[in-house]
Amino acid sequence: MNTFDVAVIGAGIAGVSVAAELAQYGTVVVIERETQPAYHTSGRSAALFATNNGNPVVRALSFASEDFYRNPPEGFIEHPLLAPRGLLMIGRPDQRDALDRFHASTGKGERLPKLDEAQTCEKNPLLRADYGASAVWDATACDIDVHALLQAYLKSFRRDGGTLLTAREVTRLRKKSNGWEIETGNGSIAAGMVINAAGAWVDEVAGLASVQPLGFKPMRRTAMIVDPPAGVSSMIPPLGAWPMTIDVDEQFYLKPEAGMLLLSPAEETQMLPQDIQPDEIDIAICIDRIEQAFDIRVRHVKRKWAGLRTFAPDRTPVAGFDPRTQGFFWLAGQGGYGYQTAPALSRTAAALIRGGPAPGDISAFGLSSRDLAVERLL
Repeated sequence: MNTFDVAVIGAGIAGVSVAAELAQYGTVVVIERETQPAYHTSGRSAALFATNNGNPVVRALSFASEDFYRNPPEGFIEHPLLAPRGLLMIGRPDQRDALDRFHASTGKGERLPKLDEAQTCEKNPLLRADYGASAVWDATACDIDVHALLQAYLKSFRRDGGTLLTAREVTRLRKKSNGWEIETGNGSIAAGMVINAAGAWVDEVAGLASVQPLGFKPMRRTAMIVDPPAGVSSMIPPLGAWPMTIDVDEQFYLKPEAGMLLLSPAEETQMLPQDIQPDEIDIAICIDRIEQAFDIRVRHVKRKWAGLRTFAPDRTPVAGFDPRTQGFFWLAGQGGYGYQTAPALSRTAAALIRGGPAPGDISAFGLSSRDLAVERLL
């Protein structure tokens, strides 16, 4: 039986990033049930970095991740991880109050600017003038090169001696006096501690370890790719420079994607953990909402998919040891912000696993280990 200091269950961005942070200090194995890392939610991300999205804890983790993204550690990656995109949070006349609340919650220091109808439509020339009455503009929002980030973490992990095991479904976790025995479909592994980073399956993995679940909720979100309308090539600004445009009540979003348009109804439908597929009703709802808000007719969906965004009951990520079972660490509930928060959350989790506090530069953004602790959910 192979023995490791730490076993990470789940090779999404959460599991891979914390494994990379820990591999320099001991032997680490990442165990993934699929044939490749990031097959599920992490591989189906909208890939946006916007520090003003999410609840206060998510925002603190995002702000604390920004320097990593804009100035990656030497040797981590050879090209930029972020590309300018911009975020346009729009509101109809009847959504002014919601837009005002969003505006009041934004910013680190100065608030993000508000735009009037004409300024809003200048940012996205497809937006119907009678729909986008006003908006909040975030010029700092960027696209994340999620594939490059994941591969860079994997490269760092392997360079420090980490072991990645794919196509290994965990079938049982047995507590031993000196750690854990992890049974898989292809043999057993011993580890001093277990990190449960299994995404939508975290409560199921906890059950395999005879640990009471915390009540995580996987939520389906649908996305699709469609052609832009005719004549878009002559529009100003050009398609590639358009921002991600989101309804302030998160009823939809639209984003340029390699010469096409990425659309989503931004739904949250609670589901059981599974290899989720899109529902045709959500596709139809999305098209209807998009056609109401933008001067576009969707005649053909070129590609469609869905992912599971998993939330803790209070919609705040969890990173901490379970006080009921020694050596069992939860790293879960990123709720669609996995890539955006990965640099800060992985460093924080690694520090807590090694027995220290959250790193000082991350705590400076108002984040406390108590905000992430398991105890708040018990």
